[in-house]
Amino acid sequence: MSEPSPPLADPDSPLARKRVSVRGRLRNYFFTGVIVAGPLAITIYITWWCISLIDGWVKPLVPSAYLPDHYLPFSVPGLGLVIAFVALTTLGALTANLVGRSVVEFGEVLLARTPVISGLYRGLRQVFETLFSTSGTSFRTVGLVEFPVKGTWSIVFLSAPAGPDVQGALGAGNEHVGVFLPCAPNPTTGFFFYLPRSEVIELSISVDDAAKLVMSAGVIQPEDPQSRLQAMAAGLRVAQVGPIQPRPSANSPASPAAMPARDRMDA
Repeated sequence: MSEPSPPLADPDSPLARKRVSVRGRLRNYFFTGVIVAGPLAITIYITWWCISLIDGWVKPLVPSAYLPDHYLPFSVPGLGLVIAFVALTTLGALTANLVGRSVVEFGEVLLARTPVISGLYRGLRQVFETLFSTSGTSFRTVGLVEFPVKGTWSIVFLSAPAGPDVQGALGAGNEHVGVFLPCAPNPTTGFFFYLPRSEVIELSISVDDAAKLVMSAGVIQPEDPQSRLQAMAAGLRVAQVGPIQPRPSANSPASPAAMPARDRMDA
């Protein structure tokens, strides 16, 4: 005779509920650890990669006798980054005076007379002046345009207005502006085109928030600083005062009005 099979465990039993609860807690702990450690690990990796890259560029240009690595048994990370920062700051300070400007202008004249290098240098200088200029507004404004079909809206970064040649070809009646439409999840690639300024809806969000919105495919929404501060203040008030207990109504069992007369006298 075959032995009877053991009875199935009741899913509503306390033991089954305890197992499900332990499994759910372990899953929540795991995902919480991923949320905490993931961004930190990626940030450290990218930072270390950038420091190592700049060190590899700058350290070979410095004589080994002037590097601490020549006297220490280990390599000092970040030394090339410090040297590059000091050198670029010194170059900017020297360029600000009359002698520095004269030297830079003389070098630009030499580069301008070189057949192939002149066009490359002028193009790169215009790009750097546009991107790193403190007074420029290119790629500092976020907007919405109807793309790819009517009724669908995409995030764009506003570039410089159209030049005289482009504006003349498109018609002088309506001002056109260049926009860059980033692709998700990589905002460094996308499409560049000109649109009438009237067809671009400017947004008040920052470029960083817009980049997060594109990279996360809409999962990370721009935060409202005022709402976040109000939520933090409300949390602090609750932590200081404690949770507010609701007052018992007249019909609740805990209310004195709902007690019998004898119980009210005893109370």
